[in-house]
Amino acid sequence: MSIKLVAVDIDGTLLNNQKEITPEVFSAVQDAKAAGVKIVIATGRPIAGVQKLLEDLELNQPDNYVVTFNGGLVQDTVTSQELIKETLTYDDYLDIELLGRKLGVHMHAITKDGIYTANRNIGKYTVYESNLVSMPIFYRTPEEMVNKEIVKCMYIDEPEILDAAIAKLPPELAEKYTLVKSAPFYLEIVKKTVNKGAAILHLAEKLGLSKEQTMAIGDEENDRAMLEAVGSPVVMENGKEELKKIAKYITKSNDESGVAHAIREWVLK
Repeated sequence: MSIKLVAVDIDGTLLNNQKEITPEVFSAVQDAKAAGVKIVIATGRPIAGVQKLLEDLELNQPDNYVVTFNGGLVQDTVTSQELIKETLTYDDYLDIELLGRKLGVHMHAITKDGIYTANRNIGKYTVYESNLVSMPIFYRTPEEMVNKEIVKCMYIDEPEILDAAIAKLPPELAEKYTLVKSAPFYLEIVKKTVNKGAAILHLAEKLGLSKEQTMAIGDEENDRAMLEAVGSPVVMENGKEELKKIAKYITKSNDESGVAHAIREWVLK
């Protein structure tokens, strides 16, 4: 059964190491669209951090969809109609924020509109995230967060500080939430039911597609759920070795237009 939906991660996958879409990737995406294949960006970023890529790939057209916040939000790229929206509660935020303080790690929370931190000395990776996803930073005390629609929280710090904090996380945190390390300096925390895999399968079902008609391409741990969920998991050559064990295919690296190679070899042939 031919592939009709391809979910594509961004960093280390869609983009090369210069954060660019190569001409080969652009061309392959356009050819896939012309063949009736849905190309769906699936990322941990908020929607603001994806808009330019949607424009560059001409995915900001009717009947196109995007998965953001690691599956916390799925929406139409034109109308912004939400197919899935899974948010954390205020009590969730308070628990996660307090634990971050106890562990001595920087933390911020992200809504559809901005990045919120209670760290008076704003962490440099909060600033990095703001620049990466084109979202403003707001300093707010925990008391001021009561009415915010938080899609995800992130512990963000120097890799050695973050790893030391992760080693001390209470087991119940992983029982209550989905935790994904999306970069050496990022630990993302979302609602337990949220992951890229669940989001992709939900979207496929809405489009009348079977699991066998879905493909996912990724490189990092936060891609594991969607790689395990789809019919054809593809891991980048530059991807984590552990992920390659669950791959149906290994494509070229992101600097070698691996997404284009995957689309042409296993979708369009």
